[in-house]
Order: sequence, then C-alpha cells, then structure tokens
Amino acid sequence: MTPRQIGILASVLTLIVDQAHKHWMIFVFDIGGRPPIKVLPFLDIVMAWNPGISYSLLPADNLMSRLLLLSFAGIAVVLLGIWLWRSRNWQGTLGLGMIIGGALGNAWDRFAYGAVADFFHFYTPMSLGPLSNYVFNLADVGIVAGVGLLLYESFFIKEKQPASVAES
Repeated sequence: MTPRQIGILASVLTLIVDQAHKHWMIFVFDIGGRPPIKVLPFLDIVMAWNPGISYSLLPADNLMSRLLLLSFAGIAVVLLGIWLWRSRNWQGTLGLGMIIGGALGNAWDRFAYGAVADFFHFYTPMSLGPLSNYVFNLADVGIVAGVGLLLYESFFIKEKQPASVAES
C-alpha cells in the first residue's frame, strides 16, 4: 500500500469505528438511560453531549454557531487532506488519516444531533487537575493518536533528502 492509501484507509476506518460505537452506545446499549458505569477508579462510561469543542469550549448552542464549528471542521479536514496527499511516509499519513476520521466523526455528530456524543469520563480520583472533567469518544482517541504519530514522525523519522547535483 502507498502512504496515501494508508492514510485514506485510516480515515475511513476511524470514522466507521467511531460512528458504529456511537450508534451502539446510544441506540442499542441505551447509555443515555443508564447511570454512570464505573470501569476503573478513574474511568466511567457515561452519556454526555458536548455542544462545543474540547472541554465544551466555544459552545454551539444555536444553529449559527453549529454551522460555524462545522465550517471550521470542514476547512481543517480539507487542509489535513492536502497534507495527507503530500505526505511521503506511512507514519504521517496514518496519523493524518486518524485525525481526519476523528474530525469527520465528531462533525457528523454535530450535524446529525447538534452536539458530539461522548462516553468515556476520565478523571482523577480526587477530582484534581486538568483531567477531572474530561469526557471523550473514539473519534477523540483517533485524533489524539494521530497527533501522537505526527509528533513521533517529526522527532524520530528522517526524511530521505535527494542527493544534490554537487554530490554526484
């Protein structure tokens, strides 16, 4: 597979897995009708609708603000797609594909439901620190993993430089 194909496949798979999981959690498991489910001392399964972006920043509680966030997501996906198309290694395209798929998954929620469906409540046991209110979904996991791959690529993967004419 070419790096582009890897990136496109990662994007499609991230979107499908995210949307299938959300569909199952909302319509089959009916997480909205259940109390929080404690999985670990720092992780619960809950139903949370996020009208904004991370940590409910920029709340989109009306049509105009939702359209603005959808437009921002669309522009970001196009720019990331151009970057993916130009990327030459599988680590970069895999990371970009995961970010694109996650962004599309959350954008679909915002379009279809007016807010993003989140399920995993990660917190510190004493509710201290920045993670005390973090609720996320699989699209967010894809985005964070994709950013991690891009960071890995930027620090540890050396691009092969073409030999200059003077060296030959």
